[in-house]
This record gives sequence, C-alpha cells and structure tokens, in this order.
Amino acid sequence: MVRLIKKPFNAKYKDTMEKFTVILKSKMQELPNMAGVYLFYEGRNIIYIGKAINIKERVKNHFLQPTYKDNFFIEKVEKIGFINTESEIEALILEANLIKKHQPKFNQVWRDNKNYFYVVITKGPKPIVFIAHQRKNENAHYIGPYVEGTSLKKTLKYLRKVFPYYTSQKHPHNKCTWCHLGLCPGPMPDIDEYKKNLRKLVLILQGKRKTAFYALKKEMAVAAKAKDFEKAAAVRDRIHALEHIMGHAKVIEQRHVSPDQWQATQAIFESIINSRQSIQKIECYDISNIQGTLAVGSMVVFVNGSPDRSQYKKFRIRMENKPNDIAMLKEVLTRRLTHPEWSYPEVMLIDGGIAQLNIGIKAKNESLANTTAVDIARPVKNIKIISIAKGRQELFIEGKKNPIPLKNLPQEIYNLIKRLDDEAHRFAITYHKKLRKKYLLN
Repeated sequence: MVRLIKKPFNAKYKDTMEKFTVILKSKMQELPNMAGVYLFYEGRNIIYIGKAINIKERVKNHFLQPTYKDNFFIEKVEKIGFINTESEIEALILEANLIKKHQPKFNQVWRDNKNYFYVVITKGPKPIVFIAHQRKNENAHYIGPYVEGTSLKKTLKYLRKVFPYYTSQKHPHNKCTWCHLGLCPGPMPDIDEYKKNLRKLVLILQGKRKTAFYALKKEMAVAAKAKDFEKAAAVRDRIHALEHIMGHAKVIEQRHVSPDQWQATQAIFESIINSRQSIQKIECYDISNIQGTLAVGSMVVFVNGSPDRSQYKKFRIRMENKPNDIAMLKEVLTRRLTHPEWSYPEVMLIDGGIAQLNIGIKAKNESLANTTAVDIARPVKNIKIISIAKGRQELFIEGKKNPIPLKNLPQEIYNLIKRLDDEAHRFAITYHKKLRKKYLLN
C-alpha cells in the first residue's frame, strides 16, 4: 500500500521570488552562515550578485581577500542584500534568475557572452537536454543564464537521476550505458511520460520547486486512486529522491576559504594523516586516457584550502600507449618530483586505492635516492602521500595500515578531499578532451 501525502500543496500556490534583506556594509557580521544569494548595492543599484554555501564567509572574502575582479567594484559597495535558500541548487537557480532580472553591472556574465551557460531543451517528438553558451536554436527552450558551468553540470547530474533525459537524438536499439545507470529513458520510452518529466525538470530549473513537487504528489495521488500502486510507489520514490537532492546536493564550488576556516580544517587534517609539519600546500593528481591513447596527467594545487590555478600543471604521458594507469601515475609523480623550483607540498593526494598509494611512495623514495642535495631531500622526504579510492569510498594514508571510510571523516575534511579530487579529475578530463579533439581534427 502506498502512503499518500496528508497535506498536499495548495493547487493555487504560485512560486514567487522571496524578498531579500538589505543591511549596511558595516553590519556584514549580521549576515547568515547559510547557503543563499547575496547582492551588492551602490546606492539603489544592484552592481553584483553571487551565490554561496555560506553567505557570511563568502561576502567577507570579497572584502578581506579581494580578487582582481573584486577590485573593480568592492569599494563601491554601500549595502548588502541577501536571501537564504534551503539548498545549494536553489542558490544556483536563484542567482541565475536574479542576474537575468537585474543585469548587474559587474557580473562577468554580462561582460562576455562566451561566459553564458544555458540549459537547452529542444522541441520536437523526442526532446534532448544539453548545456550551451549562447541562444542559437530558435526551435529550443533556453533556461538561464547561469554563471558557473561546473555547478550547473553537477546540478543536472543530480536531477537526471530523478528525471532521466536524452542528450542525443540517436539511441541504440538496446539499452545504452546511461540506461543501465538509470539516467536515460531507454530505446522505447513513453514519450508523453518523458515530456511530463521534462516539464517538471524545467520547473525546478526555473526556481518553481514547490510547483514541481505539487505536480508529482498529484500524479502519485491519481495513480493510487486508480489502484496503480506500482506507479504510485515509483512516483513516491522519485519525490523522496528529489527531496534528498534538493536538500543535500553539493554543487557550489567553494573557491575561497577564510583564514579561520582553514585554520580549523588544517588542525584536524594534520591530526588525521599524522603530519609532523604544518600543512599549507596540497597537490592532487589524476590520469585521463582511453585505453592508453592520448594519456594525460593533471596536478592541481590548493594553498590554505583554496585552489591556486597559477600552480596547476598538465603532463602529456610519454610512455607507450598501453592502458596502465599505475605506470602512468608513476611517470607523472617522478617528473613532478624533479622540479624543486615548483616548491614541494606537504601532502600529495592521488586518485586511486592502495596500489596508487604504494606507487606514490615508491616514486618519492626513488626521488630521494637520486638526489644528494639536503635542501631538496628534506621537503621531499616530509611529503605525506594519501590516496582516495572512490569505488570503495576509502582514504589511504601513508604509514597507516587500514584505510579510513570517507563517511567517517569529519565533514570539513571530506569536503576538502572531494574538492581536490573533483578538481584534479576535471582538469585532467579537460586536457584529454582538448588533445582528443585536436587529434580527430587532424
């Protein structure tokens, strides 16, 4: 028996944009430590809009650690507005809606059309969904603009689990890989049902979350009334999955970490990995290839908990084109360790399990054996090697016999590890795709 929702949403409910609170810049300590959107005012004009996992910390970073772009407008800010949201996804969507409505002067998205991101849903008998930079196809529905492509891709990745969709007009006669993952409607879908789900996806992306939930609950009630309990149960599971995603999905990239935040995280991290030195710099590595061809390695660098893209490095794998990720990783680490001028980190994080951890330790020891310079040997010897096994969700640490389940890590350490690993993977994939495109064109 399917349990019905006792208190359905009012059918007349219309999603509306909440009013935001505005305070003086001098009172920014009153900002909430919550996810949401913030607005910078010069007089009555909104000059910048941003989203944040933590509104107070993000706004403070604009003033305490201004970037090159911040310097264009930060001195002009007189007042700060903010709106709390229940999730990061809602913050992402609300930011897009507010930017579209107010077109603030100093948002980069309005200075360079190439930075637009739109969710595109084509029209026709079998609509497809994809992300584009510009509005070019008149026969499609565009939702946006969104500022961050990475956050938008993560959001769609989560929502596709609830509302499976096509990304290509052609589909094989049998089930594809996406079908087996529950992300594709399959070769023979119910087109009417598919289009209904796309309409709900559009509602979510437009910020009309409650309207989407009301539609799903109404659909479940109709199925239950018709005694189609199997369909009702499937819709109920979809509602629960959507509620979990909207409430817990992490999609916003936290680019800046305040000194206070890092100090607390640093102490916990040093204790967990048993580091004998203060951790300032962490490097993370990943390998990307297709059966050994066009293999590349990536090295991303976080300093005091924040990415430092000026120190990122790309490696084109030199070994023979064979599918051997372990050997490729060793090559990348060995080449990196021959560059003391890049300054060595306190921690190296590697994508992989115990085998990758051991090859990292081996590369470090071989580097030590090949140098006689004390000023180089000491920082290399002190590097702590750790690795993340995403399949089994474990963290391996040099010098510790047993791995730590990721779920047992303190939340701030889990977030740090995942951000490093996601960024290294993104950087490697981007470089590999660039080489693959160049190769295909030639």
